[in-house]
Amino acid sequence: MGILDFLFGNQNAKIQDYLKQGAIILDVRTDREFKSGAIKNAKHIPLDDLRNHVDELKKLNKPIIVYCASGVRSGKAAKFLNLNNIDAVNGGGINSLSSILK
Repeated sequence: MGILDFLFGNQNAKIQDYLKQGAIILDVRTDREFKSGAIKNAKHIPLDDLRNHVDELKKLNKPIIVYCASGVRSGKAAKFLNLNNIDAVNGGGINSLSSILK
C-alpha cells in the first residue's frame, strides 16, 4: 500500500465499479497537456473551466472518473463535482489511470 492509498484510500475498486456503470472519463488538464496525449474517448474540460460545465455534466447522468497529470487537479475536480451533486472519483494521474484501464 502506497502513501496515497493510505491517505486517500484505494480508489481502484471504485474506479472499476464506475467503469461497469459506463462512467465518463474526464481529463481536467490544460489544452496543451490534452493535445500532447490523452486517454482514448476522454472528455476534456480544463479544471479552470469546470464550473461552467456543471449542468452539462449533470445531464450526462453517469458517474465520472477524473484525471490529470499527477492526481492533484483531478482530486480538486472530483471534490468540486461531488459538492455539486455529481458522482465523481479521482482517477489520479494519466499514467496510473491508464494502467487501471488496460
